[in-house]
Amino acid sequence: MAIWIAVFIGGGLGSMARFGMSRLLLLFDVRGIFPWATLASNLISTALLAWFLLKWQDAFQGRDAVKAFIAVGFCGGFSTFSTFSYENFLMLRSGLMGHAMANVVVSALAGILLFYLIARNA
Repeated sequence: MAIWIAVFIGGGLGSMARFGMSRLLLLFDVRGIFPWATLASNLISTALLAWFLLKWQDAFQGRDAVKAFIAVGFCGGFSTFSTFSYENFLMLRSGLMGHAMANVVVSALAGILLFYLIARNA
């Protein structure tokens, strides 16, 4: 039961951080066609998950609730595939095929690159 509660709390905090990222970028007037807040949230979440899995995992042996809180809860709540998909759909519907394709490619390649770079230094 503790793992479920850890995921619940981590997911809530991750979702609040995701919402905060959107609000923060609006404060800096980062708007426009490209979904910068989603990209930033997804890449930060990916980097945190990579760092945790590749560098911290051993430190949390036997602490499954903490691992679930970080990896499943927080990182899962902070990243957002559904918003990523919706924003790409909106760009495609608006005829912005290049923007949508750039978002897909940059998101995927940058995420994999983050894992690679963090793994190289693990």
